[in-house]
This record gives sequence, C-alpha cells and structure tokens, in this order.
Amino acid sequence: PGAEDFYGDLYSVLRIVDAVVVVVDATTGVEGGTEKVWEVADKYGLPRLIFINKMDKENASFENALASIEDILETRAVPIQLPIGEEENFAGVVDVIQMAAYLQPDGNKRAAKAEIPGELESQAEETREALVEVAAESDDELIEKFFEGELTDEEIQNGLQLGISESQFAPVLCGAALSNTGVQQLMDILVNGCPSPVDVGAVKSAENEEETREPLSDAPMSAVVFKTIADPFSGQLSFFRVYSGTLQADTQVSNSTRGQTERLGKTTFMNGKNAISTPQVEAGDIGALTKLAATQTGDTLCDRDASIQLAGIDFPNSVLSYAIRPTREGDDEKLMTALTRMSEEDPVFRIERNEVTKQLLVSGLGDQHITVNRERMADKFGVETAVEPPKVPYRETIRRRVQSVQGRHKKQSGGRGQFGDVSINMSPLARGEGFEFVNNIVGGAIPRNYIPAVEKGIRERMGRGLLAGFPLVDIQIDLFDGKYHPVDSSDMAFQIAGSMAFATAVEQADPGLLEPIMNVTITVPEQFMGNIIGD
Repeated sequence: PGAEDFYGDLYSVLRIVDAVVVVVDATTGVEGGTEKVWEVADKYGLPRLIFINKMDKENASFENALASIEDILETRAVPIQLPIGEEENFAGVVDVIQMAAYLQPDGNKRAAKAEIPGELESQAEETREALVEVAAESDDELIEKFFEGELTDEEIQNGLQLGISESQFAPVLCGAALSNTGVQQLMDILVNGCPSPVDVGAVKSAENEEETREPLSDAPMSAVVFKTIADPFSGQLSFFRVYSGTLQADTQVSNSTRGQTERLGKTTFMNGKNAISTPQVEAGDIGALTKLAATQTGDTLCDRDASIQLAGIDFPNSVLSYAIRPTREGDDEKLMTALTRMSEEDPVFRIERNEVTKQLLVSGLGDQHITVNRERMADKFGVETAVEPPKVPYRETIRRRVQSVQGRHKKQSGGRGQFGDVSINMSPLARGEGFEFVNNIVGGAIPRNYIPAVEKGIRERMGRGLLAGFPLVDIQIDLFDGKYHPVDSSDMAFQIAGSMAFATAVEQADPGLLEPIMNVTITVPEQFMGNIIGD
C-alpha cells in the first residue's frame, strides 16, 4: 500500500486483477494503508498473498508482523516460508512446501537452493505440518488422504491453489525486495498458486447477472478501461483488460457504458514507457489504446453485435478541496483544458464551479494528491496555478413567520407606466425543503398570466440574501392579494413587485446565516473505541 492520497489507483487496479499481493513492512507490521487495501480486496472478492518485506532492516520481526496480520486483518494467515535470520543477519528464506532453503541471491541471479539450517529444521517441520493440514481442508478428497497418510508436494500445491482461489486463507511469504531475496519464490507462487483468468471463470454483466462472458479468445469481446493517461501531444492513452474474446486493432467496437461506437487504432502492450505493437489482445491480457474519442476510465468496450456492460470502478469520494486559478492572466481556458484532461486521467481529482461562491474548485484525497496534479499540469500543459482555501458557501434563511407584506412597483415616465402590487405571507420551512410558492389569489386580484412573473421575481431575489449576499433557502411564500392596472401592468412590473415584497418580508422575518454541515464516518480499531468515545 502506498500513500492514501493516491488510493484512486488502488481502486482502479484492484478492479481488474485476479489476485493481490499485500506487502507488509516487517518493522511495523500492519498499517492503516494495509487495512484499506484489504478492505478493497474484500469488496472485489480477490484472493490474497501476503509478503512480509524488509526482513533485513533494523527491528524487523517476522513473528510480530505475522501476529499483527492475524490480529488486525482478522484473516487466516498461513506461513509457507520462514526467514533465515532477521535484520542484518537475514540470509534467505525456507520454503516449507519443498522443505528447502533459498539463500540471498548474488545480484540478479536466482537464489541458490540449499539445505535448511539446522536451527530451523524443527520450526520448518511444524510449519509444514500446519500448512499441509490447511491445504487438505480445502478439498474433501485431500482431507481423506491427509488422514490416511502423507500428501505429496503436488497435492499440497493443488490444495493451496484451491484454498487461495476461494480465499479460505492467505499464504504468508517473506523476503527483502531491495536485495531480491524471496522475490523469485513470490513470483513462483503467483504463477502456480493464484487463479488464472480461466480459473476465475465467466464475468457477469453489471445489468443482468444471468448474462455472462467466458474468458475464451473466441467468445464475444468484452473489456474494461481501468486507467487513462493524458498527453498534450498524442492525446490520451487508455489501459484496458480484456475479459472475453479478442480485441482487434483498427476495428470498430461499442462503448456500452456511453452507448457510442469507438474506432480503435493501434493496440499495444506496455513495458514501462515502451509500447510494443500487437494486432490483437486476447482474453486475460492487458493492453493499451490511444486516442479513444468518448471512452473514459471505467467504461466497457465490447463487440457491437454482442453488447454487454461490465461493472465499472467505484472510486472513493474526494476529501479535500481548494479554489484554483491560473497565475498568468489569459490562462483561464488553458487551465480548464488541463483540469479536464487531468480529471479524465485521475477520476478522484474532481473539478467543479461552486454555484454560490462562483469559485473554480479542485478536490482530491489530500494535499499531496492535489499538489502532484498541479505539478503535472504545469509539466504537461504549461499551466502554473495558485490555490487557496475555498470560500464557505453559506446560505441564508428566516426564523419566523411574517404576514401581509406588500411590494408595490409604480413608475410613470410620460408614456406607458409600470405598475404591479403584491401582498405575501412568508414562513420558514424545515431544513432542506428548499422553496415553496403558493398561489392563493382569488377574484382576479392579479391576473393569472402575471403569477409566474411574481414567482420569478421572488426566486431571483432569493439568490442574494440580505445579510451577506448568500442564497436564501427553506422559505414558503403565500401570494394572497395584489392589484394591477389594465394598461401599465406587465411581467416586468410584477417581477419587481414580487422582489420588493420578498426583500421587505425577509427583513421582518429574523434572517439568519446557515453554515454547511458535513456527516463524517470515522472507523477506529475496536481496542481504541473506549478511549476515543471518552476523549
């Protein structure tokens, strides 16, 4: 797990993988970020491996890290490796499936296989016995063989693979990534122990669970775009995973999420920054496309004659906002272009124009998240920006009822005059009910064709409160009387009269300022609940 500011990538990646390696620091054990990864992996039902890293660092402890995994993540963690030494004495790992040691590799070479050190033989035997029992529990046939005698290494491996794919437990490995120790063994268990796309099976439609696609190359094509990278020169680069069928370059497909046809260009496999051209990408593979016209992150691409919409990506809400502006005059349009492209690349980096304060706001998962995106806008699009805390979007309201308030607009200018006269009652509404306009005119005191003009004038005046100019909310207006002139009355005259009556009524109705209220959900470890509630 990385910094919380960049959890958007966590959600997009976990949406399209078949298994997860959760890395735990041997010096600290499970951290807050680890819990978040585990939570999202649970959401997608993904099998997990746990790799306890940094076994060569000061204060590294395999046992403490393992205990924190079992305690905090509340999972059945099953070691399939043991460390040979810890801290500066860390020299390699013991594989309890093969009952062999793998010593720290020299440079980029593979780890050397060796005998298990004598001081670890007993612990390795005990760990293997526990592992064999767990592997046997994953299958009825294996459990029978287990009670009858020993399981072969192949049977243990098969049991582990089944248990991993069904998330019955989480295998625990260890090593030191910087020195490449334990990494090859991790790769081996990924290949041999985790489910392949074929093992995972058919993917379901987001709209109809009975509609599925098999992970076969000759099935109808379906794919999900999980990442978009914006480039000011070459356009956007869209990363996708094919779930079924074969995605062909230079063809037309359907974007079923948006109901549009997409013309595909060149398809590539990405190796770092290097693009490797390929005529097609088959089920289970990940590829990239350039210059898609309508497709965004989370969209489904599929055959035009076999449409299906797969589940999109449920990104987290933004938690921090700033008002943003360009530092150079005349860069407003350039800024909007850059912000739009960056939000396409990073859906958690959101932009909006606040309707109350009129400020342009950017929102993200933290200061670092917003700062990094500003730096990328400067590098990619040449837009330097400044940010500041956003203005508070207050609202105004009234706190008591007033009756029989008149608004009268009369003007003579030598020709046709202007005349409108309205009488209203004003009442406060419950919080969140907005605005209610009630027409109780009887006897034609105001002709029906002028009633909408009265309401329009009141609504326009509601946008500018009397206290600080913020919009007024939660008010009921009862229009019950008025007067008109057969020649001088007009829509505009009654708009002005309505606005005047409203402003006068607000002055008398004890106006007040409303501050925004946010509902916050806080999750804390159970052992700290008492202290936090009592604080």
